[in-house]
Amino acid sequence: MKVEGFFKDITGASRVTRARHQLIDSGSPQNLYHDHIRELAEEIHPKETQVRVTRIEDVSKTARKFTFEAAAGYVLPPFQAGQYVSLDLVIPDGSGKRIHTSRPYSICSAPFQARQKENPFFELTIRDGKPGEGFVSSFMYKSCRVGDTFTAHLPFGQFYYEPLRDAKRIVALAGGSGITPFYSMAQEIAHGTLDASLTILYGSVRPDDIILEKQLGAISCPGVRFVNVISGDPDYPGEKGYLSADLIRKYTQGDPADGGTSYFVCGPLPMYRFVTGELEKLGVPKRRIRMEVFGAPRDITKDPDYPARDPSVFRLTVLRGLQQTVIDASSLEPMAVAMERAGIPNQTRCRSGACGYCRCQLMEGDVFVPSVGDGRRYADKKFGYVHACSTYPLSDCTVRIMIC
Repeated sequence: MKVEGFFKDITGASRVTRARHQLIDSGSPQNLYHDHIRELAEEIHPKETQVRVTRIEDVSKTARKFTFEAAAGYVLPPFQAGQYVSLDLVIPDGSGKRIHTSRPYSICSAPFQARQKENPFFELTIRDGKPGEGFVSSFMYKSCRVGDTFTAHLPFGQFYYEPLRDAKRIVALAGGSGITPFYSMAQEIAHGTLDASLTILYGSVRPDDIILEKQLGAISCPGVRFVNVISGDPDYPGEKGYLSADLIRKYTQGDPADGGTSYFVCGPLPMYRFVTGELEKLGVPKRRIRMEVFGAPRDITKDPDYPARDPSVFRLTVLRGLQQTVIDASSLEPMAVAMERAGIPNQTRCRSGACGYCRCQLMEGDVFVPSVGDGRRYADKKFGYVHACSTYPLSDCTVRIMIC
């Protein structure tokens, strides 16, 4: 080993430091580093997308189709046929207050239409709510206009065809607004970008109010079949009644129990309960049944597991960091609704207990969580976490939520 000299050797560190500073000074002042994985993730799952309504079309006596395009500076993220979008909304409640809320809606347009180079878009079909029901849907149906802008969050949901999981033959069982994800799938199959066959059995009450009937009837594709099933008109010339086991068997190729067909179900909760029993009669393997549920039950007291008791209003204490707020919460409504009414922000996306965006910790109190749509992990159940959109207070409660 060569020794240059004591002072020359011990000053070597300063020479390295000077050289390092020279390299830093000669570099670009701009950060040239790119995290390509993060950039791709942000493109596919942006925190939000500003969208604008560009077209509104009546698609039945009680439903309208809304076309959305990305606002300036935003790009529509890719999605799969069957997924949904959550819209942030500010709605007058009739008493001078404005409620901040959100609602999920299945995307009824096809994924390829959001990827096209010229005027990419997605579409939602929204039905007018019945009197006393569908507060947000009625607002959208009656008040939304071309040019209105919204904050959208997409895509969400697992209700789409996955070839590694699902059979290539699909029988779709739809009711009411549950037809919308299947219209998306049908268009994607007709376009040649979804390799599957689709038979849609669509239950409606009356033949003069069939959502998207004209649009579905216009799809000419050997891989898509559309069958109306009418329950409220005994003189209807086509299929009548409900989506029964006999009807499902009639439109299934082969034995429903052999696993060669996947059954996708989307509609109101009472239809789910009925159809589940019919599929059980047919011996359909559970792995071949896919279900999509949006929103809380209309009447939670009709849940077979709901404890018998009189409706009550409880005190709900909401903890956010060091802030503590006490609000009223009805035993007939999810906690998330009580928070929205009190102006407490708590993100919701699916409003069915599945996605976990409104996850919070139950510190004190008794609650009811419906088994249908309970998307909590085992660990969350064990350690007292709930999803506010599907949790009903049964006593005074205290919850801790994330600061939004």
